[in-house]
Amino acid sequence: MSSRSNITIHEIERAIHVIRGQRVMLDSDLAELYGVTTAALNQAVKRNADRFPDDFAFQLTQ
Repeated sequence: MSSRSNITIHEIERAIHVIRGQRVMLDSDLAELYGVTTAALNQAVKRNADRFPDDFAFQLTQ
């Protein structure tokens, strides 16, 4: 975890986007919040997919 422990509510709110009517956070923003790389975050989600609801994550395409 990151040594940065004082993340403000404003910083979190700024990282929330509305896409297709859903409030979402990008994996890169979540990784930064948790102090890990995006690759490590995505790997952890894939490794623990059964712990998340089906609509927890989706991938945007062009």
